[in-house]
Amino acid sequence: METNKDNSCPVPNGVLVIVGGHENKGEKLEKKVQEAHRSKEILRIFVGLTGKKDATVEVITSGSGEGAESFKDYHTAFSSLGVKQVGHIHHNKRADALKDSDLAERIANADAIYFSGGDQLKITSIYGGTELLLKLKERYIHDKLILGGTSAGAMAFSTPMIFAGSKDMEQIAGEVRVTTGLEFLKDVCIDTHFVDRGRFVRMAQVVATNPTCIGIGIEEDTAIIVRNGLDAEVIGSGVVIVIEGFNITDSNILELGSEESIYIHNLNVNLLSKGNKYQIPRHNPPHL
Repeated sequence: METNKDNSCPVPNGVLVIVGGHENKGEKLEKKVQEAHRSKEILRIFVGLTGKKDATVEVITSGSGEGAESFKDYHTAFSSLGVKQVGHIHHNKRADALKDSDLAERIANADAIYFSGGDQLKITSIYGGTELLLKLKERYIHDKLILGGTSAGAMAFSTPMIFAGSKDMEQIAGEVRVTTGLEFLKDVCIDTHFVDRGRFVRMAQVVATNPTCIGIGIEEDTAIIVRNGLDAEVIGSGVVIVIEGFNITDSNILELGSEESIYIHNLNVNLLSKGNKYQIPRHNPPHL
């Protein structure tokens, strides 16, 4: 296990693959679209990061209201990539996760774990403080566990985590709701479907509430690979937008209930695409 000279906390040996949603799973696409959305590129890289020809992948669909259907799609996609052991973990209630005696062993034996989309608040409310989350974090820190998530599954990795703030309300100061995520990334807020669903303003609000935090908005069929807990690289067909608030000079984020449109002065924005790298800043020691 490596340690950082400037930080007493361990540097994770595991790798995060954080996907903006709608990653290609081998669907038949029109030729022009297929050229942009390389067939199963993100999932292929996710499996490849294990470094094994016989990797075991567990798919967690608990955020979805249609877990069986979601798993079917991923089972087909991962199987087509040569993965013979594709497991399915799904819990509708926290009580079910707490009494699931097989979880620890399955997490211990997995080479990669993938959270599907759905509802990020459902994911955190089911797994927050559970043995499953503890085992995931232990393996992410100490082993080379590949941990992926898409859409809501990706958003749940971060803290703070957005759980409400529709396109109609995101422009009003204080109308974006956040809570604690699973904290695989701290002082980082992940948002997904970022360009397609016009979520820039709601992310900017989150950053304005605490400028220590950075916002990472990921477009569909696009992902960031995070190594060492800090070093991010973009893969996929779209863009990643990074919003930094370290230099914010003024905003009306405190005017809650005023129904005034949000304003924020001096945000810093980075637009990244495939192959670009970004190092997540550490402005809040001692944790990563």
